[in-house]
Amino acid sequence: MMNLLIASAHAQTATAASPQQAPWMSMVPFVLIFLVMYFLMIRPQKKKMQEEQEFITKLNQGDEVFTKSGILGKITGIADKIVTLELEGGARMKVLKSHIGGSAKAILNPEKK
Repeated sequence: MMNLLIASAHAQTATAASPQQAPWMSMVPFVLIFLVMYFLMIRPQKKKMQEEQEFITKLNQGDEVFTKSGILGKITGIADKIVTLELEGGARMKVLKSHIGGSAKAILNPEKK
């Protein structure tokens, strides 16, 4: 029992004698985690959103597009925030510009590899 107390006392004095770590060094792992998250998640998402916004601003009448809900159609009218799509049977529907997912040409005519 006495040996245990003596060993414990020696361990405490050994750690107390060791130099203290700089306070900013404890922040290094958090900074590294943030950098990894930025380059793997935040940056690609920002780039994707920028490309999507660029596509939406370049929409023209006659473009074949699909919505994020999976509806295919041809643009027959464009307003500030609303796009009128003509569907296959000649029916028309209005959707928000922000819900346009992309060009339907890539879906209807996929490139063969």
